[in-house]
Amino acid sequence: MSAQSKRTKKDPSQMRHGYTTGSCATAMTKAALQGLVTGKVPEEVTIYLPVGRYATFKVSSFEVLEDGVMCETIKDAGDDPDATHKARIQSTVYYSKKEGIHLDGGVGVGRVTKAGLPVPVGRAAINPVPYKMIMGVAQEGYEEYQLKQGIDVVISVPDGEEIAKKTLNGRLGIIGGISILGTRGTVVPFSSSAYMASIEQAISVAKEAGCDHLVITTGGRSEKFALKQYPDLPEEAFIEMGDFIGFTLKHIARKQIPKVSMVGMMGKFSKLARGVMMVHSKSAPISFEFLAEMANRVGIDEAVQKEILEANTASQVGEILQGNDAFFEALSKNCCYYALNHMNAEIEVSTSLYAMNGDCLGKAENIDKLDENDWYRG
Repeated sequence: MSAQSKRTKKDPSQMRHGYTTGSCATAMTKAALQGLVTGKVPEEVTIYLPVGRYATFKVSSFEVLEDGVMCETIKDAGDDPDATHKARIQSTVYYSKKEGIHLDGGVGVGRVTKAGLPVPVGRAAINPVPYKMIMGVAQEGYEEYQLKQGIDVVISVPDGEEIAKKTLNGRLGIIGGISILGTRGTVVPFSSSAYMASIEQAISVAKEAGCDHLVITTGGRSEKFALKQYPDLPEEAFIEMGDFIGFTLKHIARKQIPKVSMVGMMGKFSKLARGVMMVHSKSAPISFEFLAEMANRVGIDEAVQKEILEANTASQVGEILQGNDAFFEALSKNCCYYALNHMNAEIEVSTSLYAMNGDCLGKAENIDKLDENDWYRG
């Protein structure tokens, strides 16, 4: 059993909180500055977190350079299955020929290439709260040690470019590594906040890139189908929303994007079709009664309806009904109806429903409103 599998089986109340990349970078900046000025690198340092408490970080390794000091810590994400868990987070502090404090990203920290993110284009992907935290400890040290010359602070993540492949950074236009993140300073186990933040940022990037048609998908497989269906749209237009359908739709409405296409498969879209906007399996089980009633509504005989009620998965229902265009069109129209109802905005909505093998089961294209008779309230 993997370490991640062991973590996922713990009682949530017993799970350890971890620390963000921003907190790690801040702590190592404090340690490196202390080592630079005093000539002695501390074994550990304590910083104050945005969440309102202190945290202590060990310096796992350090290097004294000709004109600076590098300190490194190993990120502990607690019991959260974080892509950056156990990443090496480094800060190197140098004396500078320029006055004041200067912060930048080094190896493994991405650089922003697209507008719409909270960091300006061209700058290292160090988000506003971590930026403020790092600059804060640097300023404290600058004053405590009464420095007369400026300092340069460079944050690095040696394996950051490889880690970034497991994130949405490439799609967001963050090239060359990971982002230095964190608003609380701590990582909450199985928190959805990071994923939701990435969705929000992706929508902002798409808006800034001039996209007037977004394609939102429930995962990597459905995105592959979507890319084939909409080959002329730019990369920024495709957004993986996962289970957060309602959250994604609301943000699209706020950004006043005129058109959205939803692409997914039976499992999650059978839930959306009855108005469920958060479609995680734990919070929203499949309603086979709903699917059977939909089948009844489009004239499918009772024997097949009974098969639907006895099915184990929504995908199995899709297999039972494959080829019945009326059923899948009705289901797709329902998805459009509830998406429109949830956004409460003048937006053109369409739905495409796919089988696991890539066959398109049904569509409701270019729907901007629905007649009351066209949908079934589940």
